[in-house]
Amino acid sequence: VQLQASGGGLVEVGGSLRLSCTASGSVVFLGTMAWYRQAPGKQRELVASISRGGTPNEADSVQGRFIISKDNAKSTVYLDMNSLKPGDTAIYYCNARSALDDRINYWGQGTLVTVSS
Repeated sequence: VQLQASGGGLVEVGGSLRLSCTASGSVVFLGTMAWYRQAPGKQRELVASISRGGTPNEADSVQGRFIISKDNAKSTVYLDMNSLKPGDTAIYYCNARSALDDRINYWGQGTLVTVSS
């Protein structure tokens, strides 16, 4: 499985961005997909996830501002980010777990989001 993330960029405070992550390969075996982020000097943290059945879950820090969704026909998961803050600046990584063994993780290459004040 390969994950290709896109959509990062530079945005002003209060702005919006949409990240996309498209999976290729053995996508039929994918389970939960998620977005993580890592800010400079900080550990990688979970931002949002969406189950194989489509149940979304967003971290408290982004609740009400970020929305995760997916299009199964396109094997793509999205992260709509609104009301962006400087604290959202990070490299965002797409993640997918195997539906057969959730210890197996796949990672995308990361896309940089910079929120300027």
